[in-house]
Amino acid sequence: MHPQNHQYHQYLPGAPDSPVILHVPHSSRAIPQDVRQGITLDDAALNAELDHITDAHTAELAAATADRCATTPWRFVNRLSRLVVDPERFPDQREEMLSVGMGAVYTRTTHREELRPASYDARPLVETYFRPYAAAMTDAVAGRLAAVGRAVIVDVHSYPTARLPYELHGDGPRPPICLGRDAFHTPDALLAHAERAFARFGGTGIDSPFQGTYVPLRYYERDPRVTALMIEIRRDVYMTEPGGPYGPGLEALADALAELVDGAGTS
Repeated sequence: MHPQNHQYHQYLPGAPDSPVILHVPHSSRAIPQDVRQGITLDDAALNAELDHITDAHTAELAAATADRCATTPWRFVNRLSRLVVDPERFPDQREEMLSVGMGAVYTRTTHREELRPASYDARPLVETYFRPYAAAMTDAVAGRLAAVGRAVIVDVHSYPTARLPYELHGDGPRPPICLGRDAFHTPDALLAHAERAFARFGGTGIDSPFQGTYVPLRYYERDPRVTALMIEIRRDVYMTEPGGPYGPGLEALADALAELVDGAGTS
C-alpha cells in the first residue's frame, strides 16, 4: 500500500515498520459547495454548528505527535467535515445515532434541530464520500497487516466540556481523557498504555461519554491482528471552546500521544 493523497482524505506515510495508524476523522470544517446547498442552516448557524461538531485541531495534534515518535506512525486524515458524511458511523440500521438524526449522513444538528430535510436522499453522499473513504481506510489497514503483520488504529477525537443535546450517553463522567474501547479489538495492554500516557491530565475514564472505536468493516470483529483505541480529549484541556484556538495543552497532549504510539508500536 503506497501513501495516497485524495481530494477528500489524506494518508500520510510513517515508518515502514510501524503498525500504528493515527486516524483523524473529524478535524475538518470543509464542505463542498454542492453539499452545502443541501444543508438548511444559514451561514451563521452553520458556522456555529461547525464550532460544536468539529474536533478542532486534532489533525495538528496528530502531526505534532508523529514528529515526536521514535517510530513515525502513519496518519489517515479526513479532509472534509463530518457534516458531509461521518466515516465512523455504520452505514445501516446498526447505527444507534440514527435515533438522533446522526447516521452516516446527518439530518439533525448537535442541538437536534434540522440540518437537512427529513426527506433528504443520503445515498449520493454515501456513494461519493463514505464508501471511498471506507475503502481507503481498509486499504491502509491492509497495508500495515501486509508489512508488519498487525495494525493498531488510534482514533483521535475531542469532545465538549458541557454535554450537547445530541449525546446519547452524556449523563456519565466527562473526564479530561476518555478512552473508547471495543470488546474484540482493544487489548488490555493497549488500554493500559493509554492510561499511563494520559495520566498527567487529571484523570482518564473508559467509554464515557463516548464509547467504542473505529475498525473498518472488513476486519470488524473478524481479525484480532487489528487492534484499536479511541482517544477522546475534553476540549478545555487544549483549546478555547467552542471552535477557538488551541493553547499549550496541545503540545503536552502530543507528548502523551507519542508515548502511547511508541508503546503500542513495540508491544
